[in-house]
Amino acid sequence: MPMSRDNNKRPAAKTIYFALASLGVLRSEFNVESMLIIHVQIHVKAECVEAFKLATVANARESRREPGIAIFDCLQQMDDPSRFVLVEAYRDPSAQAQHRETRHYQIWRDAVAPMMAEPRASVKFAAIPVDDQPG
Repeated sequence: MPMSRDNNKRPAAKTIYFALASLGVLRSEFNVESMLIIHVQIHVKAECVEAFKLATVANARESRREPGIAIFDCLQQMDDPSRFVLVEAYRDPSAQAQHRETRHYQIWRDAVAPMMAEPRASVKFAAIPVDDQPG
């Protein structure tokens, strides 16, 4: 979920590192420098919120099984439940292209298209390696 201006902001890459660590994904399992992290901003019609959530959970469940995906989460905005953010972390850029070729993504894309209040928008991030060694 996007942080408010009052919250302590962390760089997106550091947030992704913490998210990966909290999921038990070890650094030795991926090369953080080759990762592609995407935040997809989604605004759905109010009457479509529940249907969108069902479709998105089904897509996320299948997406998490893809070998090229390290993280695939869906966040719902607390003060406006018709707004969502998908957080997608791919082990490398080719994994996103492979994801878009999967049947579950195509089913999701087609199912949610008429639910959109406005077109989806995405921002791509590159992870910044963090050295845990002091100094």
